[in-house]
Amino acid sequence: MNPQKAIVESTSNSTPMIRQYLTIKKEHPDMLLFYRMGDFYEMFFEDATIASKILEITLTSR
Repeated sequence: MNPQKAIVESTSNSTPMIRQYLTIKKEHPDMLLFYRMGDFYEMFFEDATIASKILEITLTSR
């Protein structure tokens, strides 16, 4: 199973922000989605992994 699909299917326990992110991501699955969090932009899940390699930046987690 696609990891992104598994995440989308388990949204019942997710925060409103993650549900919104996943809804937008579902509409645009081939795009890297930057999500504004206060003064910063963040990427999540596979998007963060892909972007960290392309941009040669450290992948962090919470």
